Amino acid sequence: MGKKGKKEKKVKGAEKTAAKMEKKVSKRSKREEDDLEALIAEFQSLDAKKTQVVETTCPPPSPRLNGSLSAHPEKDELILFGGEFFNGKKTYLYNDLFFYNIRKNTWVKSEIPNPPPPRCSHQAVVVPQGGGQLWVFGGEFASPNGEQFYHYKDLWVLHFATHTWENIKAPGGPSGRSGHRMVLSKKQLLVFGGFHESTRDFIYYNDVYSFSLDTFSWSRLSPSGSAPSPRSACQMTSTPDGMGVIIYGGYSKVRVKKDVEKGTIHSDMFLLKREGKDGQEKWSWSRLNPSGSKPPPRSGFSLAVGPAGRAVLFGGVCDEEEEESLEGDFYNDLYLYDTVKNRWFPGVLRGNKTEKKKRRRVKKDMAEGEEAEREEEEAAAPQGPTEIIKEIVTEDGTVMTIKEVIPGPQVQEEEEEEEEEEDGSATAPLIEPCPRSSAMATVRQGKLYLYGGMFEVGDRQFTLNDFYCLDLHKMDQWEVLVEMDPKTQEWLEESESEDDEEEEEEAKGAEGEEEESEEESEDEEDEEKHPAVQEGETVTDYQNRTEQYWIGLARANMGSDAKDKKVAKVALAMAKVFYEDQ
Repeated sequence: MGKKGKKEKKVKGAEKTAAKMEKKVSKRSKREEDDLEALIAEFQSLDAKKTQVVETTCPPPSPRLNGSLSAHPEKDELILFGGEFFNGKKTYLYNDLFFYNIRKNTWVKSEIPNPPPPRCSHQAVVVPQGGGQLWVFGGEFASPNGEQFYHYKDLWVLHFATHTWENIKAPGGPSGRSGHRMVLSKKQLLVFGGFHESTRDFIYYNDVYSFSLDTFSWSRLSPSGSAPSPRSACQMTSTPDGMGVIIYGGYSKVRVKKDVEKGTIHSDMFLLKREGKDGQEKWSWSRLNPSGSKPPPRSGFSLAVGPAGRAVLFGGVCDEEEEESLEGDFYNDLYLYDTVKNRWFPGVLRGNKTEKKKRRRVKKDMAEGEEAEREEEEAAAPQGPTEIIKEIVTEDGTVMTIKEVIPGPQVQEEEEEEEEEEDGSATAPLIEPCPRSSAMATVRQGKLYLYGGMFEVGDRQFTLNDFYCLDLHKMDQWEVLVEMDPKTQEWLEESESEDDEEEEEEAKGAEGEEEESEEESEDEEDEEKHPAVQEGETVTDYQNRTEQYWIGLARANMGSDAKDKKVAKVALAMAKVFYEDQ
């Protein structure tokens, strides 16, 4: 009894702490959200002027990440909604709507009156009711400078049959958030997790809400058992029997010191199970220990549900945090999770089917005896992966290097193809999407579709608009539907002009910092001294503001051969030491 009582007190204490933090975040973010509401209202007033549905055949959507890609429940169509784009200076949020015709390989932009306002990191779920519907919940809007955030708690439905958007106003739903997950489970939409962030505070969630598609009402679930820790951007998959959902991974961060945050990439798994009759369900959490080969830890992966209810995971990034620096390793691998067998396994491409037939024909025609034995030995010999490097020159002259790793078995096939070149039957090596995070993914008729996303090279972010398809039944090779267009890779470097400095200082002044700091900074630059620490400035703010100065100083000290990653780390350390000495 004593242990149980202590455990209950501990749980209640954690709930109180979470409630206090949520109240604190809500209070501090209210001012900046009020500012952004005015900007959102402008977008909505422009959309309100549209009174007719306008559909236009168009090129593929512009580069973006953190949008939603969904499969139509009846037609061979995909629906892309929203997303974000950052060009180095300005953040763009979208609420455009596109339909992709799979058979015709064409895009149509659909402008429907009164849509949801622009957003990213929302969730969209397709349901078959009423000729098909797309339900959208939550997400975030950011100011153009990316320093203020507004988190939505609205619920929308797009009726495919009538081409109309409808804002569903039902009380008792989740608080404003982004990075959450939402899935269809029987006749309910289940929402889990996510986060809410203001300029100075943040909070991650592990609550669960249910929205009934029959009664159009929200209810907060209170499952028994040990729940996953608060997180965002996890994988959430309904079980094939509709009696539960599976949670995998995700990301969260905590503040370890006043100005230091530490991120955590989760790799644990949980089952949220439903028991009892409709209207009298009881929910419970339990931890899963899957067999097989789990994906290496990562965040920002893309997820979809494949054939037989298998969860499909693609790509992502593993951030390496050291003090104030952050570097990421991006992935382009594929993992599948069998929800029935509770087993992970890597998605290994088998190669083109015609290539296999060629190899069988060659083996069949080969003479028996020593030649056949030697061929088998060569085929069984272990082969290492091959790295293919592509260089793409963007419109502004930047050379973008993309690495694609082809596994060993594919190398073996290429070698056999070289032997068949005399017959003119050799084919090109397999193509894979480049490593990325935050891409949009969905499955239709057993095929995985992947659109956009982003990766980073040094301080530069590359936002993509390429489009790929993979048959999950054959697992042979990726099909390129839209190639990456280098002309879309816009990136604006930060200017050191006085105008830009004034804009930066005005933004900081809105956060409560002294306006006179701009003049002090300019004076120090004129005297060729280290940039001064401004009054009330945190070490993180100082490092962000003076980043290019310290990188230049570190580069001068370390030489031109030093790697950018090491230079950046040294620059951060130098800035921190100078800050602490002031």
